[in-house]
Amino acid sequence: MLADLLGKPNVEGVLEGALAHAAQLLGGSVKGYAVLRRGQDVLTAVHGYPKSLVGLSLSGPWAQMRPRLLADGPRELYSMNTPEVVRQLDAAGMNDVKATVVVPMVDKGRNVGALILDQFESGGVPAQRQEALNRWGSAVTPLLSVFDTREEWRQGARQLTIALVEAVESQDFDSLGHAQQVAEVSGQLGRQLGLNERELEQLWYGAVLHDVGKIGGETGHASIAANFLHGVPHLADAQKAIRHHHEHFDGSGEPDKLMGEDIPLYARIIAVANALVHVGDASRLKGQAGKRLDPRIVELAQKLPPLEDKG
Repeated sequence: MLADLLGKPNVEGVLEGALAHAAQLLGGSVKGYAVLRRGQDVLTAVHGYPKSLVGLSLSGPWAQMRPRLLADGPRELYSMNTPEVVRQLDAAGMNDVKATVVVPMVDKGRNVGALILDQFESGGVPAQRQEALNRWGSAVTPLLSVFDTREEWRQGARQLTIALVEAVESQDFDSLGHAQQVAEVSGQLGRQLGLNERELEQLWYGAVLHDVGKIGGETGHASIAANFLHGVPHLADAQKAIRHHHEHFDGSGEPDKLMGEDIPLYARIIAVANALVHVGDASRLKGQAGKRLDPRIVELAQKLPPLEDKG
């Protein structure tokens, strides 16, 4: 179970794993959601319920920092929320809940949030299962602070990267914002291809830094930019993407004249995103499909929303 939790290195992933295991501990027909206190209570992860609930601000019977078993379905939850929130909860099926188990998440006396487990069958909860759930909540809670710190580090690293790129782009007014737009389009394409969060992170760095080598001029700028990530092993795939984003699908590109799927996937994505940002209209990329650009990714680009005019 710990491997499953850490396999998704973010707060939502940890909580999804925590809910799945808690549901197994409780047994029966169970759905659940996790609430974190971030100034206000925010629904942060779900198990069995639709993901559309994630991000919903709501109040509930978890504020007292103690385990609770609510045998009257969603009555107390509904009474504490606005009609609009109740409508969303109803649409998710919570009106059919028979009983609710509240598992508090408390770290050093601080109320972090709670795991909420909804039973859809009557039958109660034996004391030893409730105790097992409480122990599980206590075990999960310290992980959240680890990932909060990691998230702060991640955001700081991104901000520093953007600052570097903007310093290079500021030498050419027409380039301002180009890298971030390429990164945004690359991310949209990456999600269509089913990349996970770790892969999307690599793709983001490759896209944002793809032109930073122009600080030394146009010639060989891809190889120069790739060197910015030399010695950063966890971004090795981003480094390859930067080095090879000027390869052509037909083998006529540079620096190594790679062809087809021998070109790293992230480099092929960035090439399409870069071209799209330059021309503005995805239909204009079709003539380059199979020549400069990967035809599969060009086809995916046709499904993207129109680019915002940065002018």
